[in-house]
Amino acid sequence: YVGQEKITGVPRQQLITVARQFAENADKTHGKSMVIIGAAMNHWYHSDMNYRGIINMLMLCGCIGQSGGGWAHYVGQEKLRPQTGWTALAFALDWIRPPRQQNSTSFFYAHTDQWRYEKLTLGEVLSPLADQKTFGGSMIDYNVRAKRMGWLPSAPQLQTNPLQVVKDANAAGLDPKDYTVKSLKDGSLKMSCEDPDHPANWPRNMFVWRSNLLGSSGKGHEYFLKHLLGTTHGVQGKDLGKDEAKPTEVVWHDQAPEGKLDLLVTLDFRMSTTCLYSDIVLPTATWYE
Repeated sequence: YVGQEKITGVPRQQLITVARQFAENADKTHGKSMVIIGAAMNHWYHSDMNYRGIINMLMLCGCIGQSGGGWAHYVGQEKLRPQTGWTALAFALDWIRPPRQQNSTSFFYAHTDQWRYEKLTLGEVLSPLADQKTFGGSMIDYNVRAKRMGWLPSAPQLQTNPLQVVKDANAAGLDPKDYTVKSLKDGSLKMSCEDPDHPANWPRNMFVWRSNLLGSSGKGHEYFLKHLLGTTHGVQGKDLGKDEAKPTEVVWHDQAPEGKLDLLVTLDFRMSTTCLYSDIVLPTATWYE
């Protein structure tokens, strides 16, 4: 108690009182004492020691795994243990480094079809010094242009499977790189970002880790449910239609797809909202473990 008092400024008697009350409540309620923490603690040195102290207290008081007790971390699992091993698989680090990862905002903006409901115009975000006549189209068009120019990695990149592209290049007697450039120029090979609603470009399998994607992490939750999962949703927005949405770089389908995913797998140590919507839930280690 003396050591912490010098470091934290919290009087020892106050600490003893809180500790005893926490333990007494856990004893009387069979473990219904809970610690609720956000992300702030992760931003300090030795945060793993703070976490270890808390999880040890919960273990000693019999709070782990009890309804109404234990640890409530309300912003994500920043300390998920399989991270080191899983990233090698998720991003093919045994093939190439560093990986060019797509930003998730652009990925989900396209594949949850939120771009079909977009009412924000370019004029609202342009600098007042910019010539608005040179900036047409909608928000999704600028994602496409950035990907086409190589500024923004995208997944999938090509509407044709890259394995098939290599086979076609070999059949044509060309280096795959030269064949890809030639095919993109003549239009026989298309980038997937230009037609995100084409079935060949849908994300089919998704593994979620270090995130409650269908809970607090995904922006536009109802669009995730409608277009990615194809389940009950609360979409209130109006599909703007081709004439109002005005995409110039993207193919418009009159009917937006619903239920693009075939498989959703989540790694987590608690039954989060994403776990509840998942086909498969894989357990992982908590801080204590």
